[in-house]
Amino acid sequence: MKRLIVRLSAACVALWGLAVACTDGQPPLTDYVNPLLGTATLWDSADLGYTPTRRAWGAEVFPGASLPNAMVQLSPVTLFRSGSGYQYEDTVIYAFTHTNKGHWNLCHVPLLPVTGAVSPTDYASAYSHAKEEAKAGYYRVFLERYGVDAELTATLRCAYHRYSFTNGAEKKLLADLSVSNERVRDRAIAQDGQHAFAGFQQTGEKIYFYAVANHAILSIDSLREGRRAISIVRFANDDSRAPLELKIGFSFVSIANAKENLALEIAAKTFADVRREASDTWEALLSKIQVEGGTLRQRQLFYSCLYRSFLWPALRSDANGEFTDASGTVVNKGFRYYTDPSFWDDYRNKLVLLGMLSPSVAVDVIRSITDKGEHRGFMPTFFHGDHASVFVAGAYLRGLRGFDVERAYALLLRNATVESRSRPHLNEYMEKGFISEPDLDQPVTETVANAGVTKTLEYAYDDYAVALLAKALHDTANYRMLMARTTNYKNLFDPTTGLMRGRLANGDWIPKFDPCYPYYEYMYREANAWQSSFFAPHDVEGLIGLYPSRDDFERQLDSLFSIPWKGYEAHNFTCFIGQYCHGNQPDHNFPFLYYFVGKQEKSQALLDTLLDHFYGMGEHGLALAGMDDAGEMSAWYVFNALGFYPFSPADAAYIVSVPLFDKATVALDDHVRFTVRKQTTGKKIRSITYNNHPLDGYFITHDKLKEGKELVVE
Repeated sequence: MKRLIVRLSAACVALWGLAVACTDGQPPLTDYVNPLLGTATLWDSADLGYTPTRRAWGAEVFPGASLPNAMVQLSPVTLFRSGSGYQYEDTVIYAFTHTNKGHWNLCHVPLLPVTGAVSPTDYASAYSHAKEEAKAGYYRVFLERYGVDAELTATLRCAYHRYSFTNGAEKKLLADLSVSNERVRDRAIAQDGQHAFAGFQQTGEKIYFYAVANHAILSIDSLREGRRAISIVRFANDDSRAPLELKIGFSFVSIANAKENLALEIAAKTFADVRREASDTWEALLSKIQVEGGTLRQRQLFYSCLYRSFLWPALRSDANGEFTDASGTVVNKGFRYYTDPSFWDDYRNKLVLLGMLSPSVAVDVIRSITDKGEHRGFMPTFFHGDHASVFVAGAYLRGLRGFDVERAYALLLRNATVESRSRPHLNEYMEKGFISEPDLDQPVTETVANAGVTKTLEYAYDDYAVALLAKALHDTANYRMLMARTTNYKNLFDPTTGLMRGRLANGDWIPKFDPCYPYYEYMYREANAWQSSFFAPHDVEGLIGLYPSRDDFERQLDSLFSIPWKGYEAHNFTCFIGQYCHGNQPDHNFPFLYYFVGKQEKSQALLDTLLDHFYGMGEHGLALAGMDDAGEMSAWYVFNALGFYPFSPADAAYIVSVPLFDKATVALDDHVRFTVRKQTTGKKIRSITYNNHPLDGYFITHDKLKEGKELVVE
């Protein structure tokens, strides 16, 4: 942010894993984690902001077992092709699947223990939350139809199932490889010796599996009904009292690699061993932030959100280092290969948190997207915008090393200068300084057009991020070129409304303009004018300068947070303060804007309300204000509870607010810990000191935090 942020030097930043230890009388931090948080749906109109006629999208998270940024996410499915596949209000379980993100995709290799007669169209089992348990790295549920107590845990690349059948029932396993949250293109399953079976399922990706059972396999039978076909694995029942245990290795390379992953990660370990190791892994990560004070509910929300922030991106390379690259070639390049982050969502905060607490993962994610970019010609993007630029620039400026920054920068610069799927309408943006919109007679929420306002604003910020990297790499010419484009957001400011408004190709304003009406992809991307018009995190002073006075800007902010939502029902628009929507990402840094007009306490009042009311919502206290979007909603809570937030994530600095907790200690990888302490209570910040020295303004640089001193907010 111009005139507000001091740039970081090129120092390495990473966080080190603490030993798992608890002080006397304190529970392990994993006890605060509830993986069911975010699985419930909001139905109350007072919460949603409208009267629902259908199920609103919840956080779309999964409650099952996984490790941080693992290949395997082992979780129940209550409804296929429904977000993560699990909704708390559902009453049946169809299967346990092994990959998950929460975005209507994945859910590979569905398995379910069964007894008696089943058919391809009738095999789901009822279950009750009274007999369901979810913890970090562990999930358990009782399947009422089959009388099976199912327990699940996992390693990075393997799943461990334990099924306790009642009354000595015949042990069978149903595999429905014809379904997932994506269209299944191909699949196979076959027995491999007395105790093992293997196969694959291909959707967009091809995932291989190799499973070893503790009971002998009698046969694998196929049942077909119309187009539906399932496989039934029948096991010997020599010891009817012994649970059926399945150890399953996975790979996106081959069955042989899946088998090797299984041998290396589980081998002869017991279920208890794997569960304990999973819990210990999470404890080590969670222990990187220790909080003191606050209520039990606040600690539960904090550590549940911290947990939720580290489930994506997901590992795709095997224990031997091999992975299938973007060209379909099996390679080993000496780093862990990951899926793309959900850039449009989590570049705002979650990827910053990833770099702080798991720097080696963040580095390998950058190496992964660079590898993909060099195969495709452009750096990967996700959904909208070009925010790998913000992630890479912010990570580099915070001191992360270990990736080839020149190669990454070359791709980011190409994204910013050559029109492609990564940056649609880039030529018009470069020529006119904005992206136009067609004049449509009756656009509706679902209208698909250019989303020109959102693209223009986001491209301007992405240009800023690439410019920062250009400056750090001494590419002065491109730095100047890109910085000249960072003010393009101003070209869509309509002074008659005080809002960002779409323009026609000839430069005229879109004539039909309702700033409160939400669109998915017309002028705005998943937003209305109010939720879009204040996005210039790199140049807030320039944004304020578009208004007649700072008082006018403040009054416009007051309108943002006070004009009531008009009752529109649309996916991704849930939970409001005025027009501000916390259920979706585009306006998530807007509450801080009062800082820039000398009214920090008004920002804090909003932050306190959001932290208190928009997490742990609903009848069961298990809903979030909106989609978690691969951890972005959760990371927002983590940062703001700690009292510092990456207002402009491309910049290596944080805006300071009043912490939720009395004290928080954050451990850095270079054996440095910094603390954040709150003195007294209230919303008005009287002073901010770091190492007993007053802070100049409200921002603290990442370099300062790396000094390992105490940040005190009074």
